[in-house]
Amino acid sequence: MEFRVWAPKAERVELDLGGQRLDLVRGERGWWSVEVPDAGHNTEYAYRLDGGEARPDPRSPSQPEGVHGPSRVVDHSLFPWTDQAWTGAHFPSAAVYELHVGTFSEEGTFDGAIQHLDHLVELGVTAVELLPVAEFPGGRNWGYDGVDLYAPHSSYGGPDGFKRLVDACHHRGLAVILDVVYNHLGPEGNYLGEFGPYFTDYFDTPWGDAVNYAREDSDEVRRFAIDNALMWLRDYHVDGLRLDAVHAIIDTSAEHLLEQLATEVEELGVVVGRPLFLMAESDLNDTRLLLPRPNGYGLDAQWSDDFHHALRTTFTDERRGYFVDFDGLPDLAATLQRGWPHAGTYSASRRRTHGRPYVGLPGWHLLGYAQNHDQVGNRAQGDRLSHVLPGDQLEVVAALVLTAPFVPMLFQGEEWGARTPFQYFTSHTDPALGRAVSEGRRNEFKPFGWSPEEVPDPQDPATFERSKLDWAELEHDDHQRLLSWYSALLALRRSTPELLDGRLDRVRVDVDEGARTIVVRRGPITVAATIGTSPVPVVDGEVVLSAERVVVVRAR
Repeated sequence: MEFRVWAPKAERVELDLGGQRLDLVRGERGWWSVEVPDAGHNTEYAYRLDGGEARPDPRSPSQPEGVHGPSRVVDHSLFPWTDQAWTGAHFPSAAVYELHVGTFSEEGTFDGAIQHLDHLVELGVTAVELLPVAEFPGGRNWGYDGVDLYAPHSSYGGPDGFKRLVDACHHRGLAVILDVVYNHLGPEGNYLGEFGPYFTDYFDTPWGDAVNYAREDSDEVRRFAIDNALMWLRDYHVDGLRLDAVHAIIDTSAEHLLEQLATEVEELGVVVGRPLFLMAESDLNDTRLLLPRPNGYGLDAQWSDDFHHALRTTFTDERRGYFVDFDGLPDLAATLQRGWPHAGTYSASRRRTHGRPYVGLPGWHLLGYAQNHDQVGNRAQGDRLSHVLPGDQLEVVAALVLTAPFVPMLFQGEEWGARTPFQYFTSHTDPALGRAVSEGRRNEFKPFGWSPEEVPDPQDPATFERSKLDWAELEHDDHQRLLSWYSALLALRRSTPELLDGRLDRVRVDVDEGARTIVVRRGPITVAATIGTSPVPVVDGEVVLSAERVVVVRAR
């Protein structure tokens, strides 16, 4: 097989095969290569630049000894896939379930997650969205500190473990969406800068130097990211990607990285014979992400934090930080009817005008949710809505999310009102970095009014253990009652075409701020609810679902 690596700054590159060193030959544009006839699946290797320390391959497909260890060759053709009948997913009608592999099951592995897939099928979701699984330092992490972007994390089960999970999902009719991070890499084990100009100090980001997508020698950096995305979709049979914080991807090229990525993913979909999709996390409220090319980037969807913030301020007294821009019921109504409320209006938290109108696009381009890993885990204690709202209000929240004109997304355990928190955890092996992360985390929450003493230490293993789901909670009646409510709402959504209709001009919302009530009409379905102490508004029709504070009615 041929070993290839991009190292334009090096004068000499060696392949280290367990102590045996072979010189690579320099080719065009900084690529080096060498042919090793007897190498193949599971061969361990590393690279040495100009006689330096052994380093993992920037495109390493497997890191069984972690981010500082040698790489291992993976022959993707050897895995015994059984998903040949899988033809892909229809994203506009999807119901998404976000999970973190390390805390979703007691085992915290890909195989552990498989044990709970039948629960998701019975719940009624149609796609699972995984937090990043690329190799990160240690065994505990959200995944956003990944550095070996081509290697599924070893402690989760490595490449074959991830393939088993995807295969099992497809066997049950579940699509798989993978969270990927192209705006930064973690600090520990990040050796890319030694190989080439993967980063540039021309632009600055919250994580330091920006990934070099537009400066000198950026073509190969762009290919590094795009080839990685195509690998997950092709070699691991993933159906879609969630692109982390795309507002932090700085690209001044005529063709933005996201536009190029969307074009190549669309082309790959033709080759593999199934629909592939891309969704973004963005705080820009900019429809250019979603508009068709060449006027936009042509992404399929984006997360809607505005919907979350409007819900949160409707049901709680949160008004600090970015919540200062939201005013409860009126903004919730505006979000349901206009996609997002901030569209060229002044943002007090940003101290500037923010966003553009969400026009000409259906609602299914947006993911709507009441909770996700960020909005739970980036609270001081990692508390869920189930920690601050009673069960009857959780039922109202669920009804509003699952009948909204957006693609709904649930966060692991939300469906039964899980009482376990989801906190921020890391396992950096560098003591100085670990202390810096712990201290930085405490300071991060000052704008929200939380004191440092309230913030759990990310490096403490107990922080991770507390964050694991407790599946035994499902044995309790109150959790089962909420789970049944979520299942019934998801079944109603599947069986009612009008609830899958993303046309926002067909959504009617009436709110009474004084009485704290809301009525949402979508075709024959009306959701009437009270958030305060007033009675639920009376609506004519056949009651199809009801709870203490909310009723769902179908027109006769």
